[in-house]
Amino acid sequence: MTGLWTRARAFEPAVQLLFVNQFSINLGFYMLMPYLAAHLSGQLGLAAWAVGLVLGVRNLSQQGMFLVGGALADRLGYKPMIVAGCALRTGGFAALAFAQTLPVLIAASAATGLAGALFNPAVRAYVAVEAGTPERRVEAFALFNVFYQTGILVGPLVGLALTGVDFRLTCAVAAALFAVLSVVQVLRLPVRRAADATAAAAAGDTGGAGRGQWRAVFGNRPFWLFSLAMTGSYVLSFQVYLALPLEVERLLGEGTATTAATSALFVVSGLVALVGQLRITDWCKRTWTREQCLVAGLGLMGAAFLPPALGGPGYAGVAALLLCAAALAAANAVLYPFEMDTVVSLARERWVATHYGLYNTVCGVGITLGNLAMGALLDVGESRGLPAVPWLAFAVLGAGCAVALRSLGRSGRLAAPVPVVGGGVG
Repeated sequence: MTGLWTRARAFEPAVQLLFVNQFSINLGFYMLMPYLAAHLSGQLGLAAWAVGLVLGVRNLSQQGMFLVGGALADRLGYKPMIVAGCALRTGGFAALAFAQTLPVLIAASAATGLAGALFNPAVRAYVAVEAGTPERRVEAFALFNVFYQTGILVGPLVGLALTGVDFRLTCAVAAALFAVLSVVQVLRLPVRRAADATAAAAAGDTGGAGRGQWRAVFGNRPFWLFSLAMTGSYVLSFQVYLALPLEVERLLGEGTATTAATSALFVVSGLVALVGQLRITDWCKRTWTREQCLVAGLGLMGAAFLPPALGGPGYAGVAALLLCAAALAAANAVLYPFEMDTVVSLARERWVATHYGLYNTVCGVGITLGNLAMGALLDVGESRGLPAVPWLAFAVLGAGCAVALRSLGRSGRLAAPVPVVGGGVG
C-alpha cells in the first residue's frame, strides 16, 4: 500500500482526492446495497415483485441518466456534478433508513441511482483531464481502479458488521460518509470545466456549444463501434454477480458452504485487483500497444469461462469458479486503464464526460440484454443436462469481442484522431 500511495502522490492533489473519493463512494455504496434486498423483504415484509421494483428503479435511474449526467458535467463543470451526486446520495441513503412505504422507497432508490449518474462521468472526465498525457491517463486509471476495487472489497465487510446491529445504522453511516464527501469536495476540489464549454461561454455561444456537443458525441462513429465491441466485456464481468453465484448454489445447494464460497468469489476478485492492477498495467505498457492490451484483455476474459466449462462436481467445480473469478479480475485489470484512455482518445479530448456518460449507457443496456440471453442459456443448460453450454457461450462472446477490437485496431479506428482545429464548440 505504501508503493500505491507513493505513485498516487505523483499526481495533482485534485486527482489524489478523486482516488480517495472513489474508494469512499464504493465503501459507502457496497456497505449498504448488498443488504438492501434482505431488509426490504425481511424487516419491511415487501413482496418479491416490490423488492425487484425498488432495486430495478435504482439501476434504471443510474443507467438511464448517465448520458444526461455526463452532458451536464461538460456544460456546467465537473465539480458541481460530483458535489450534487454525493449530496443526492446522502439524502437517498438517509431516506432508506426511515422509509416504510413503497413510494418513499422507490423515490429514495431513484435518488441513489441518479446520484451515480451525476458523479460517475464527471469523476472519470476530471481524472482524464487532470492526468494530461495518454501515458499518465493510463497510470491514473490503473490507480483509480485499485481504489475503486478496494472500496468494493471493504464495503460489504463493514456493512455486514453494521447490519448485524441494525440496517438503519448501516444507512446512517453510509449517508454520513457521503455527507462528509460532499463537504470535502466543496472545500478542496478545484473547479474544472470542459474546454469546449469554456470556449463557448467566453464567446457567448452556448447554443452553438450544445449543438456541437451532441454532434461530436452522436456522430462519432469510431466511438460507437468501440462502445459496442466493449459491451461484451461488461456482460462477462457481470457474471461474477449472476452466473458464478448461481453455479455455486447448483453445485453445493443452499447452506453455509454456499454462502462462504460465494463470498470467496468476491474476495478473490477484489484481491487480484488490489494486488495485481499496477503490476499488470506496468507490464502491459512495456509489452504491448494500447490496442493489443484491449484485445488481450477481452481474450483473457473469454478464456476465464473455460475452467467452469471443464470443472467437475462439488468443490472441484467451485475451484474452477474461483479460478474464473480471478481470471476475470485479471482481465479487467488489463482492460480498464486502456479502455478509459481509449474513450478519451476517440472523443478527441472533447466533451469527455458526455462520451463517458454515453459509453456507460450503451454498456448498461448491453448488460441488461446480455443477462437476459445468458440467463436463458443457463436455464437451457441445466434443463437439458448440458451445463458446459453457457460457459462456452461466454467464452465465445469474449473471443468475438476480441476479434471485433482487433478488426477496429487494424482499420485504424482505435488510433487517436487528429484534433479538429477550430471545431471545439460546433
